Order: sequence, then structure tokens, then C-alpha cells
Amino acid sequence: MAEHFKPVKYRAWEMSLEERFKEVYPPLTQREAEAEANRCLYCYDAPCMVACPTHIDIPTFIKKIGTGNVKGSARTILESNLMGATCARVCPVDVLCEGSCVLREEKPIAIGRLQRYATDYANEREIRFFEKGKPNGKKVAVIGAGPAGLSCAGELAKTGFDVTVFEKRTWAGGLSTYGIVVFREPVEVSLREVKMIQDLGVQVKCGVEIGKDIDFDEIMSEFDAVFVSIGLGRVPQMEIPGEDAEGVLDGLDFIEETKVDRLDKIDVGQRVCIIGAGNTAIDCATIARRLGSERVTMIYRRSEAEMPAYYFEYQFALKEGVSFMFLTQPIEVIKNARGQVEGLKCVRMDLGQPDASGRRSPVRVPDSEFVVPCDRVIKAIGQNKPKDFMDILAPLGVQQAKGYIAVDPATNRTGNQKIYAGGDCVRSFGEASTVMAVQDGKIAAKAIARELVSIEGENK
Repeated sequence: MAEHFKPVKYRAWEMSLEERFKEVYPPLTQREAEAEANRCLYCYDAPCMVACPTHIDIPTFIKKIGTGNVKGSARTILESNLMGATCARVCPVDVLCEGSCVLREEKPIAIGRLQRYATDYANEREIRFFEKGKPNGKKVAVIGAGPAGLSCAGELAKTGFDVTVFEKRTWAGGLSTYGIVVFREPVEVSLREVKMIQDLGVQVKCGVEIGKDIDFDEIMSEFDAVFVSIGLGRVPQMEIPGEDAEGVLDGLDFIEETKVDRLDKIDVGQRVCIIGAGNTAIDCATIARRLGSERVTMIYRRSEAEMPAYYFEYQFALKEGVSFMFLTQPIEVIKNARGQVEGLKCVRMDLGQPDASGRRSPVRVPDSEFVVPCDRVIKAIGQNKPKDFMDILAPLGVQQAKGYIAVDPATNRTGNQKIYAGGDCVRSFGEASTVMAVQDGKIAAKAIARELVSIEGENK
């Protein structure tokens, strides 16, 4: 398990809510950072750099920390990944850079924590390494201000494009702002990155929803290219009786509440059932524990081997005191006379043959119903695919793949020559993560620049 994902050992009754929701690890001191940096072997053809989706020159940025050049280290990181401060906190480093470190059998270099040290140094001092490029006369619209959209916008602005980002939420940043648990990434970190993109001359228009506040046709006519990075939708319904009970919560809404509201105003209940076993479900469970819930149980219809959460996340939850019920399927939310949750009726499952995903399909065990007493049920069973937006894009020649927006992975261009897409909304292939979204934005920005600027140059 990555060192920076080890849980804080705490006794809830001895710590304030604010202390429980501080970042899991405090920032490295200068002495700690330099000592860790000097452990690095600075490998030639470093496997950590190959494993990074954004291909940050990791040995170089670490060496600069070791020699006291923290500003130069941050520049090296941000040249490859404008969202470097976020990725330092939320990347699954165990399976990426640190998992590929040649010292992994002994103790891998704490690449994530060193990246945080350097990027925080620059962001806290508002050091700006890049400027808007010489205007090239081209305008690009970005739909969605998450990591993919901001990455694309920033890269385009650096090459002289006039970029406008449209975001329906109050704040920009996407899941980095609203959907990553605060003790992994505080809101301030995400908003500092948004400001960095705005400082490049990017106009970010929040509170603007496509199809409601502005028509997509209007955007298509006004801009030379469009990058769609709308993410995914809400958590889907479980489609079981009693789901409308008071106390049934959407997992992403629950996480958002801890990021935008006062922690002491959140009523999470004492006995909480979390439905799902992905990374969002883990976040919901650990939040509930840190808010003071007595018993938090994660319920998953497959076995431990099939759970989609990273293994280190699973270990994190266990050490936080979260319980797991595998091979268990909810079939009804039990309500009391006031319409409030008082239990979750479940059934035992067994595993049958593999399905299309390659995982063995859960099969109901007859006569195995039982009830788990609880006063809250939190749904964390994935997110709806971008069907509503596909209805807007489909008449323009944009195709779908498994319900996601279909793109050419080499350019992230859709079936429409002017429309590109990236982030979770295209993730019919690969794994959804912040760092992959950032890389999507880079790929699209490069393709847009090559298409629009080179064509303009050829026509002169």
C-alpha cells in the first residue's frame, strides 16, 4: 500500500471533525522532501516515467528537489501535467509510477508526495510558469471544467487559442472540486488549479448549462472546435422497493456535502450501508466513519476478488473500521411508519459463469434473504452514461461506444470533424481516472492545434 494512502490512526472521540478531515498525510518538510528525493536512483529510461499516463519526467523533477530547486521541479511537472497538484494526491500511484519503481520491493520512492511538495510550493506562491501564446485567431469551446477540460483549455491557451470553458456547476474543477473526499484533496487545491488556467487567459463561465442556458448549435457556429468533457451523470437507481425512503443517499452527493458544507451539519446516521465496492464507495464509507457513524457496512454482490476498488483503497477502508459483506445483493429498503430507512433486505449470492466484463456473474441463492439494520443507505454503484448529451451530439455525426462518446484514441476526435471529447465520458476503453482525463485533454489540444493551425498555415 502506498505510504501516502495509509490511514491516520485516530480515536474519533479524541479528535475534532476538522482534524479527522485533514489530508491523510501532512505535507513533507524541506528536510523530508530532500531526503526522500536523494533516495532516487534517477534511472535512465525510468519505468516510473513510462508508467505515468502524462509522462512526467519524474527523475528530473525529483533530482531538482534533491538539489533545492523546488521551483524548477514544479515547472518540470506542470509542463507535462497542468493538474499536477491534484494528481499528486489522487493518482493510483501503487499501480502507476510507484508501482513501477525499481525500489518497489524494498520501499518505492514516494513520488506522489514529492510531486505534491513541488506543486504546492508553486501554487501557494502563485508562481506562474506559462503565459498565453501569441493569438492565432482561432476559438475553441470546452464543455465541462473538470480535469480533462481544464487540461485541454490550458494547453490550447499556451499555443495561442482563445478558449472559453462552459461549466454548469457553481465552481469549476469537476470531480476534483466536488467528488474527491476532502482528506485526499481539499477544495482549495482544485480551485488554485482553476485559477492557474484562468491566468493563461482562459475564460471560465460557470452556471452555464448546454441546452438550457446556451444551445450547442450556437457554440458550434461561434467556435472553430469544441472539446466535450462532461464526465458522467448521477448514480443510477437500484430499482428496488423502498428506494424512495428518507435516508437513501446518492454517493457523489454525499461526498460533495462534505466538501461544500459544514461537517458538523451533516447527519450521516449511526448504522450505514454502502452499496457498491468501487473507489467512490470506499470514500463514502470512510467519510461515514470519520463523521462518527458507529457501524459502516459495504455491501457488494460479487466477491472480494472482483471488487473494482484498488486494493490499497480496500485496505484503507478496513483500517478505518469499515465492514464488508461480499456476495450480498440488496433487494429492498425497509422503511418505518415515517418513511425513514430502518433496514436493508438482502439476499446471498453465488458466482456463476463470467460475463462480458470477464467477472463471474452473481447468481441468487434461494431462500437466503436477511435484513441488515441501518438508518442510512448510500448508493455508490457507478454513474449514468452521458445519454442526454449523446442525444445532442448524435445528429451531428458523433457516435457512441457502449453508451460513451466514441473517439479516435490517437486524437480524441469524434465522428464530427469539429468535435473532440475526453475524460470519463469517453471511457469505454481504459480506466477512468483523473490522470487519464488530464492526458485526454492534452491529446485533444495537440490534435486541435495541429488541425486548425497547420491548415491555416497551408492556406496562406
